[in-house]
Amino acid sequence: MDQLTAVKKRVQSIDVLRGIVMIIMALDHVRDFFHVDAFQHDPLDPTTTTPILYFTRWITHFCAPTFVFLAGTSAYLVGLRKTKTDLSGFLLKRGLWLILIEALVITLALTFNPLYNVIMLQVIWAIGISMVFLGLAVRLPYGVIFALGALIVFGHNILDYPEAARNHNVPFLWDLLHDGRFDIYTFAPNHSLAIAYAFVPWMGIMFMGYCAGKLFAPTVDTFKRQRTLVAIGLGLIVLFVTLRLMNGYGNPLPWSPQKDGVSSLLSFMNVHKYPPSLMYTCITLGPALIVLALLENVQNRFIDFAKVYGRVPFFYYVLHFYLIHILSTIAFFVSGYGAKDIVGPTPFLFRPIQFGYSLWVVYLIWAAIVLALYPLCRWYSKYKATHSQWWLSYF
Repeated sequence: MDQLTAVKKRVQSIDVLRGIVMIIMALDHVRDFFHVDAFQHDPLDPTTTTPILYFTRWITHFCAPTFVFLAGTSAYLVGLRKTKTDLSGFLLKRGLWLILIEALVITLALTFNPLYNVIMLQVIWAIGISMVFLGLAVRLPYGVIFALGALIVFGHNILDYPEAARNHNVPFLWDLLHDGRFDIYTFAPNHSLAIAYAFVPWMGIMFMGYCAGKLFAPTVDTFKRQRTLVAIGLGLIVLFVTLRLMNGYGNPLPWSPQKDGVSSLLSFMNVHKYPPSLMYTCITLGPALIVLALLENVQNRFIDFAKVYGRVPFFYYVLHFYLIHILSTIAFFVSGYGAKDIVGPTPFLFRPIQFGYSLWVVYLIWAAIVLALYPLCRWYSKYKATHSQWWLSYF
């Protein structure tokens, strides 16, 4: 019982950081559904964006890699209370469950299309399939899991070269494993699959997160853990700067000098998320690990606020998409659109290309959605803490 209490105490920083990235994540999704320019220009294109729009999109880069990494860390901590066989079975079942949720529940939230003409494979799919492979891998020695994760994270960009040579015209399986550029594949009449997250690079991040879980074992000194996390975080940031200045391996697209210093900086920081390049991983996980170290043992009202979302991230994730799309649909009709405009060139119903508001309105809607979900997340967090039904481990 003492070991269990120690483990729970030590994961507070994980819950808080996870909560922070979940809050930030909602900003990008609100922007997708409510910003007037969301479907017309790339917010990270230094030739068309503005600094505030660029920041609004770029800050959300921290969300997916941090969440996937911490999912691996949490899996390690769960393993402290389970046998390898039990942990493997749990991860396999939870991974398959997440894939099913992505295909049925999240896709519906995104598209509002009950016919499922397009099924989306996004971050929950990537987490789910990565969890399946982690469930198979946990039986391996720790060093082998670490080596596999490092090999993927640091080596997967080798595949950028043959992909570029083929102009990204790669087979379905290759696309599913690595390329992942929102290609759409028809699998039945009027039914398609859209691959947004090729999973292998994300699997590497999860494996590394699992290995980092060793730092949170009850026997590890707090100061040693913090010092190690800061050192790794700083090392990743230095590696990012070095690789970016070399402008070669580690990101499929180079940066280039622009019309002024600010635009050049935006080009320098514009790293590849789909799939997550080595440079992208370094500049997102590097600062995240430093923040993770600094959050330990911090107590204030914001920490308590963020912790609520971090304890029920999946619950929050599902609800926030439905709430965003419901509010967007209301705005769709309020803006004067009608039945003829429901279906457009994108898979997202009730979301025309020419629709939306200025960025400051997006921020207001984002804040309102996060705050509106707080009571529900707090209730569910307390419910999970006081109940032990088997299904609570899956949602």
